[in-house]
Amino acid sequence: MTSLADTAVTRAKKRNDGTERRFDPTPGKVRYSARWLGLGAVLSSLAGLGVLRRNPALLVALGLLSALVAAYASRVEPRKPIFERRTLRFPQLPRELDGLRIALIGDMHLGHAFAAENTRWAVQQVLDAQPDLIALSGDFVSYAANISELPGLLNKLQAPLGVFAVPGNHDHWEGVDEIRSVLERPDFSFLLNSNRRVEWRGARFVVAGIDDVWHNDHDLDLALAGVSPGAFTILLAHAPDVADEAAQRGVDLQLSGHTHGGHIRLPGLGALVLPRHGWRYSIGHIFVGEMQLYISRGIGGFPLRLGCPPEATLLTLRRN
Repeated sequence: MTSLADTAVTRAKKRNDGTERRFDPTPGKVRYSARWLGLGAVLSSLAGLGVLRRNPALLVALGLLSALVAAYASRVEPRKPIFERRTLRFPQLPRELDGLRIALIGDMHLGHAFAAENTRWAVQQVLDAQPDLIALSGDFVSYAANISELPGLLNKLQAPLGVFAVPGNHDHWEGVDEIRSVLERPDFSFLLNSNRRVEWRGARFVVAGIDDVWHNDHDLDLALAGVSPGAFTILLAHAPDVADEAAQRGVDLQLSGHTHGGHIRLPGLGALVLPRHGWRYSIGHIFVGEMQLYISRGIGGFPLRLGCPPEATLLTLRRN
């Protein structure tokens, strides 16, 4: 009997025949920081200077520094996630929703090193925090063969108002239908250009979600269909740069991921590399007009991080 993971792998292989829509880390799909490239040029020049002047001490120092940074960035920080707790204040928040708590987990990227153990950690942190609502912002897996791990990792997640999720670009490439199938349960809502009306303490609000932006599968009109003007609306969108359009549509809060914060990010240098649809907005809490946007650094991804540790998040909404 063919397993779900086998089916996903077969589909992935079929998509690899030249028509596969896989991630392509080339300019146009990702953007590399000129500041980081400049730093690389400076370090290369120093190494060249050491060779020309026959200065072994300089070469040894640069080599040792590079080795230490590489070891920390590849073996230490990627497995040291942080549980961020943020308070977001909204003057338009209904009084009944004051204190609503939302847990956000995104970019698990199962299949990469440390992804599964970081996800287990994130799930436990969320369960301990007992949020009112849980949001999952996509990119559950990096490889189709890891789809079968999702139920064992995520089935414990539960909240009074439910669990809401959207897919990321990697989920579409690896098998979004299989991901939806293994996670399907009554209190789990996969929002593909759709919305749900939620009631809490006698007040109603809307949780909406859009499909993959990478290949233009998203439809904000459909996702917000039937939403009453003035209704407090939370939008789940894997890629953050849709925020400009969402703000124009009256969304109050957008929750995103996709960028991983840039993986390598230091003061004065910013992010080393950012993917398409994450170039304008890349990390943390940002105001976009009257809308607020929160972008998680994600819990997994390629295991290389510096100044940008993985995160799971608890957001508390407050009325000004």
